[in-house]
Amino acid sequence: MAAVILPLGKGFEELEAVALIDVMRRGGIDVRLAYLEDELQGDLVLGANGITIQADTSIKTIISDDFDMMVLPGGWDGTYALAENRRVIELVKEFKASKIIGAMCAAPFVLKKAGVLGNDYTCYPGAKEEIDHPGYREDLKVVSDGNVMTSRGPGTAVCFGLAIVERLVGKETMQAVKEGMLLDYC
Repeated sequence: MAAVILPLGKGFEELEAVALIDVMRRGGIDVRLAYLEDELQGDLVLGANGITIQADTSIKTIISDDFDMMVLPGGWDGTYALAENRRVIELVKEFKASKIIGAMCAAPFVLKKAGVLGNDYTCYPGAKEEIDHPGYREDLKVVSDGNVMTSRGPGTAVCFGLAIVERLVGKETMQAVKEGMLLDYC
C-alpha cells in the first residue's frame, strides 16, 4: 500500500488538507498527518479558518523511507511554519531526491526555499510573486515536473488528490475514485 505523509503547520488551508486526505484514502493510500513540535500545539493543529485537525505523529519522528510521497497543503501561515521548520526542509529534500514531493496553493514556497521546486509548477495566483520562480503555469490545475507535483488552491485540491492517486496507485483506481465522487471537472 502506498503511504503519504502530510505535515500540518498552524494556519494550514483546511479544505486543501481534508480534500487531499479524503481523496487519497479513497484511493487506498495510507495517509498520515504530522504536526510541528516547535509550534507547541501538540497533535491538534489549528487551520486558517478555525478548524482543528488532530495529527497522527510528530514531524520529528518521520523517516522518509516509510513513505512514498510527502504532500504539503497551502495556507500562508501554515506554509511559513513549514518553511521555517528545519526537519520539514530536510524531508522535502530527501523526498525530492528519491521519491515524490507535492505542494499546493502557497506551499510551493516551501519547495522553493528547500531548492527543489521544479522547472514547471503552479501555485495560488497570489503566491506567485513571493515564490518568484520561473516556470509558473497558470493554465493547469495540476503540474507534474519529474517527481515534483504542484496544484493551485482550494478549488483544485480534489483534482490534485486524484493526480496523486493516479501516480501512486494507478489510473484504474483514480478513475474509480473519480466516478465514485461524481467528478467530471478534473
